[in-house]
Amino acid sequence: MCGMPQQPPVRSTPARSSRPDASMSLLTNVMDHSLDDGYAEAAARKRAAGAGGMPKTLRAKLGLAAGLVLAALVVTVGAAQARVAAPVVAKEREELIDRIGRETAAADELESAVDKLRDDVSARQREALKHSGGDDRTDLVGILSGATEVHGRGVRLVVNDAKEAAADGDSDPRGTSGFSDTGRVRDRDMQRVVNGLWESGAEAVSINGQRLTALSAIRAAGDAILVDNRPLVPPYTVLAVGDGEGLSTTFQNSADGLYLHALQENFGIRTSISVEEDVRLPAAPSVIVRTAQPITESAQQSTEKGTS
Repeated sequence: MCGMPQQPPVRSTPARSSRPDASMSLLTNVMDHSLDDGYAEAAARKRAAGAGGMPKTLRAKLGLAAGLVLAALVVTVGAAQARVAAPVVAKEREELIDRIGRETAAADELESAVDKLRDDVSARQREALKHSGGDDRTDLVGILSGATEVHGRGVRLVVNDAKEAAADGDSDPRGTSGFSDTGRVRDRDMQRVVNGLWESGAEAVSINGQRLTALSAIRAAGDAILVDNRPLVPPYTVLAVGDGEGLSTTFQNSADGLYLHALQENFGIRTSISVEEDVRLPAAPSVIVRTAQPITESAQQSTEKGTS
């Protein structure tokens, strides 16, 4: 049986790749797409927006320039307003100074008028008392009460802060007064000085021209010393009318005189006392008479018997 000659089977061979680097597809993909797709998409949107937009550095420079222009504008406007307001402020200041000067002059005139009226009242009182049976004791009462001006022999005592006195010290070994500076004269120091002079025989006392009476008060307000609510400034000059040499010796040997000497030795407070042939003390600014009644003849006789 004749048949057709058998042909060998045909083997299928794979088609050849068109690229020689087909076996390196991963490296090829990295080389062809060096940027991430997200970056590429963002770049495409920026190009679509037009010319890639304005550079950041340029935008920063423009912003800085705009800020400087705005600041310069504000400064210029402020300077212009200040120049406009300066004449107004200067005028108001001059008007205030003039007003203060006028009011001060008016206050001085009123004070002078008060002094003249006080002297006139005192003179009329003395004249009336003479006509109504007054005697030398009337003048003595006026002197002791501070109602009349007085002068005569006496002492001058000056009390001043220590040279190294400062506004802020560390402690106060003299007590718990709330003050820290030990070199300053306190109100209680002046109280002891004045009381010591009274006890030593002073007939009239004043501090820095402020006449003291039985109703006077020496107090403190911060570091300032007040006499009848009037502030005093150191040095404190105390004038006392009395037996000059005897008053000075008696005071210095008294407990209050020794206290003042201890302040000088321990805390550097400066003091000096001298005998004066003629010291002048003004009358007290105001002497308030709370109660008064005429002295009858029987009361006067009983008073004389009691003092004899």
